[in-house]
Amino acid sequence: MKKGSGRSDGAAAGSSAAGSSASGRPAAENRAGGERAAREADAAHPAPSGPASSEPAPSEPAPSEPAPSEPAPSGAAPAGRTTAGPRHLDEETRHPEEAPRPHHEPAPTGALNVRPPQDEVERRTAQRDAVARSKPAGPRVVQVLMAILLPFLLLIAAVRLVASPVFLWIEYYRPGFPGDGYGFTTDDRLTYGSYAVDYLANLSGPRYLGNLVFPSGDHLFTAGEVSHMADVKGVVFAAYAAGLVLLLFFVFAYFGLRKSKGAFVRGLFAGAFVTIGIIVALAVLAALGWQQFFTDFHRIFFANGTWTFRLEDTLIRLFPGQFWIDSALVIGVLVALVASLLVIFCWPTPRRRARRLAAGDDENAEESSAHAE
Repeated sequence: MKKGSGRSDGAAAGSSAAGSSASGRPAAENRAGGERAAREADAAHPAPSGPASSEPAPSEPAPSEPAPSEPAPSGAAPAGRTTAGPRHLDEETRHPEEAPRPHHEPAPTGALNVRPPQDEVERRTAQRDAVARSKPAGPRVVQVLMAILLPFLLLIAAVRLVASPVFLWIEYYRPGFPGDGYGFTTDDRLTYGSYAVDYLANLSGPRYLGNLVFPSGDHLFTAGEVSHMADVKGVVFAAYAAGLVLLLFFVFAYFGLRKSKGAFVRGLFAGAFVTIGIIVALAVLAALGWQQFFTDFHRIFFANGTWTFRLEDTLIRLFPGQFWIDSALVIGVLVALVASLLVIFCWPTPRRRARRLAAGDDENAEESSAHAE
């Protein structure tokens, strides 16, 4: 190594100096001169602190990791080095092609950083606004069903009010109601008629009417009348069951449309208009020909020949034609009155619209704050 060669050069210089002075100087001076020459040679060529070269000498194997060494003196550079200052060991051993390159951030020219054209921005904004303003189809379907089913619910409720002993009492005792030409007094009518009305509301069988007799012992109702009343009871019970289902539907619709401000009220508003239209149409048909209207109504629900009786039969004496006309008028008036009230209270006035919009904005603000939290 160069360290050893430096020392051998110093020794050689010392021996040559000793040889040159051996002829004319004493032995002590020769030794002193040799030591001084050796010190000068060591000062001129100091020993390096690390490996002298990046490549190992042919006689020694290259170490896998450089051994730690003392830092070299600041005034002298190791042999074989051309740089002015010290460098890291990795920089000395790294290949020039593998030198680190400076890291640069990519320029903001990606697709996410480029603003689209103005017309594209407006188109996307319009689409977002349309989606925000669009209403889901579910509430609209419920509103349509409410508009269709509300007339039937009101009709069934009105029929239930008419088919009661209270209406029977009012009808028998109102001025102008025709009397019975076969001997029934008003009290007799109210007593026997109440049996028929109660039968339509209770769970008794046909014997409830079939076992009724006059004081003379004759049956109050014939077999044909009892059979027809049984058919009427079946129709009435089916109507009551349908009315209960419709009422449950409107209850569920109310709770289902609470999140859509004003949706339930709009459904009632539309149903009220449909109800008024149906009542007006039925009133026109009844006014044009009551007898034909009454006959067609019975043909819808009952078989031919099961609902026609003689004038002396009990059902005709208790419920003459005027009773059915008055019942139809009362049912129509009740339904039209309720529908008119719904139109009045559900009419979308500007104040109600503003109130609904304010309520909707408050709800949206609460939802936004909840999501933000």
